[in-house]
Amino acid sequence: MSDPIQPGAESFLGIHGTALALRERRLQLLAANLANADTPGFKAQDLDFNAALGAALQPAAGAAGSDPLDAAVAAARYARAPSQPSLDGNTVEGEREKAGFAQAALEYRASLAFVESKVRSMLTAITGQ
Repeated sequence: MSDPIQPGAESFLGIHGTALALRERRLQLLAANLANADTPGFKAQDLDFNAALGAALQPAAGAAGSDPLDAAVAAARYARAPSQPSLDGNTVEGEREKAGFAQAALEYRASLAFVESKVRSMLTAITGQ
């Protein structure tokens, strides 16, 4: 998966471009959890957003040519322990996943609104309107 934020945009967007991409990745993990709620043996996963953001903002310590976002997500991804394990080994808890997805979607929209605001201000500066 390619990062929608282009290289060099970090200086203009600060950490917000990276944060937006990481919030998208977290939403994908939570959506996969919901989609696999009935899959026997499926382990619910989540992303420690703060750890992923910290890792993504560090100078590249991985192999040359590797995506720092992928490395950050891999380092901050974890299997969530269930509060009520099911007999088939599935650790997805529907209501917990839905609540987490709703919160993550709200955080994503907030990050997106901030990035849109920054882009709008740059367009205003360029066009002078």
